[in-house]
This record gives sequence, C-alpha cells and structure tokens, in this order.
Amino acid sequence: MAEEKRFTRATWRIMEQLLEVNSLEDALSGSLEIISEVLNSEAGAIWLLDKATDRLAPLFHFGPADVSNITVENGLGIEGVVTRTGKSIIVKDAANDPRFDGTVFDDNGLVTRTMLCVPLNNMHEVIGCVQLVNKKDRSVYDEDELQLCEHMAALAAMTIEEKGLLVDLSEEKEVLAVLRDVVKEFPSGDSMLRVLKGINLEIYKNEFVIILGESGCGKTTMMNIIGGMDFLSGGTLQIEGKDFSHPTDAELTKFRREYVGFIFQSYNLMPNLTALENVQFIAELVKYPMPPKEAIAKVKLSDRENNYPGQLSGGQQQRVSIARAIVKNPKLILADEPTAALDYTTSIEVLSVIEDIVKNQGTTVLMVTHNAEIAKMADRVVKLRNGKVASIKKNMHPLHAEELVW
Repeated sequence: MAEEKRFTRATWRIMEQLLEVNSLEDALSGSLEIISEVLNSEAGAIWLLDKATDRLAPLFHFGPADVSNITVENGLGIEGVVTRTGKSIIVKDAANDPRFDGTVFDDNGLVTRTMLCVPLNNMHEVIGCVQLVNKKDRSVYDEDELQLCEHMAALAAMTIEEKGLLVDLSEEKEVLAVLRDVVKEFPSGDSMLRVLKGINLEIYKNEFVIILGESGCGKTTMMNIIGGMDFLSGGTLQIEGKDFSHPTDAELTKFRREYVGFIFQSYNLMPNLTALENVQFIAELVKYPMPPKEAIAKVKLSDRENNYPGQLSGGQQQRVSIARAIVKNPKLILADEPTAALDYTTSIEVLSVIEDIVKNQGTTVLMVTHNAEIAKMADRVVKLRNGKVASIKKNMHPLHAEELVW
C-alpha cells in the first residue's frame, strides 16, 4: 500500500511538471528527475527520434556518463529496440543481454547492470523512449516500476505532441575537450579533500555551455582544470584529441595564452591602461590576434576606448574584459560568474555580447553561473552536484539574451 501511494504521488508530481512548466525541455527533464528519484536510479535519459536520420538522440540525461553527442540507430540497442517495437523492456543483466549495446553509457563512464526502457508513444507513433539505468541499491527493476515509468512516458508523449518538439540530428557536434573520470583533491589537514569525484563531460566546438550547481560542488575547480589553471589529481583530459592530463609548464603557458580566453566576475583590468590599451596588452602576447580596435568594436565600446577603467561603469569594464578575451581569437572562452556583480540591464548587455561571440565567431563558451535563468540561452546545461555531473540537458530552442527575465 505504501509503495502504491508513493507511485501515485509521483504520477501527480509528473502531471504537474508537464502541465505547469512553460518550457517543454524543463517539463520533460523535471519529470525524469522525479521518476529517477522515486525509483532510486543511478542514470537515465529521454531519447527522441529524428525521422530524417532514423536515429535517436538524448534530449536530457542524468548520471555520471555524458552521452550528449551519442546517437543510436533506430532498432539497435535497448533504446532502438524499444522505439522500433513500441514495447517496454526490463533488462535484468545487461552484460548477458544480446540486445544491449555498451557503447552508450558504458563507454562514457558508467557500467550498466540493469535497465528499464519504455516507449514514448503519442497514440499515433513511437517518438522515442524513456530509459533508467541501475538502481542504486543494486536491485533489479520490477513490473510495478515499469508501469510507473510507462505512465510517465504516456503523459510525456502527449505533452510533446500537444506542444510540438522537432528533433534534428543533421549536425553532429565536433568534440573540443573530453574529461573522463576527472578527480581533483586538495590537502586538508592530515587528509585530502576530494572536490571533483569523477567528472565525465564532453565539450563541443561552437557551443554555449552553462554549468550550474550549488556553492562548493566543483564548478570553478572543473573550469580551472579545463582552462589549464589547475591540475587534475586523477582521470584524463583531452583537448582536440591530445592528452592534456599532465601538461608541462611550457605547454600550460602556451595553452592559456593562445587557446583560452578568460572572463571573471572581477574584471582584472589594469587601472593605468585605457580600455584599448588593456586589450592591446593581451594582443601582443599571442601569435594571431584580432586587431584590438576590432575587439573593442565587437563589445560596442569604440567611443570609450580611450577611457581608463575607473572612468567606466561595471558593465563597460566587463565588456572590456570580454574584448580582452576575444582579441586572442581563442577556441574556448571560460566565464566564471561574469554577471554576478551586475544589475539586470547591464547583465543582458554583457550576455548579448557573449551570445554574439558564440554565434558569429564560432567560439565555444563555458560559463559558470548561479543564475538558472541564464541557462535558458545555452545549448546545453550541465548540473554538478557533490563533485559529479548530476545531469545534462539540451535546449532545443535557446532563448536570446534579451528574452531572459529575472
């Protein structure tokens, strides 16, 4: 009886998510989070079918494996079989199930033991599937849990049909950086404090990624490792296919100088140099810089280029720091809480500049923020919790900066 009440409450919570949340992606991800909590699952995903390619891609997934760039042929693997047949599957022993394809989760940081997978069926056709992987207590999913997941999938499929959601897999992202089982420890008295506890994440070229999470979850630590400002304690880091797990000092210096641009909450401008001179100083350190005046123009500060930082507002100083980052022509820009000290109007101005960088320069931007509203303009939203990746969500329709409200 208690189990039945628990499942009933979960169904009502899922219905509230799907009916009341304005963003379809938020509604679906919230529903999967509810059911994963109730069923005590280690990982899971909502897969949607792209009819043009006849392949499945994850709209939202949680757990230690990053499967963002994985697609599955319809009819192959557990996900494909469920979508092709429209029939649910409980996998009790993945290693010995001939339908199981280990390239999805197992090649990306997770050992699959058991699984539950049900179709997303909108009464006309199967449009994907809902998948849960591994119960944390190492038990096997049962028929009652399967039925709860089917209820959730049925509600989700109807909501997708009602609100409309197009899936297009025609453009596969090119990988820029890969983190596998990344651990970071710091000395703490007589012991070691483990801040990152096995991060698995892929970062793609020309994408905007937002990192969310509570204070102390490892957001800035992870970004510092990606940016070459700190060393990992375990695991591997690859940058464009090259192992960067244990770089030399010379490699780190070159990487930070020529490959990465940095934007911080504190602007870190040199007070005795004008806005243009601050940008010129950085341009002189790299081989192929953008003309400094062009960088200043891109952040719409040409009329203030001869002003010193003390003569500029906070938002203008932050735009100078952005110009300083982009003048390198970097492949990757790391932004740590760049709007935290700014008011709403100024924040939107700064975010509009960052949006333009991603769309028109082809630069990857990785931003740490506490502001969940900003996540609505990202291509992907990565949530960290307690030193691990808790979930990754794709935004099928990212908002423009000026559409954000908080």
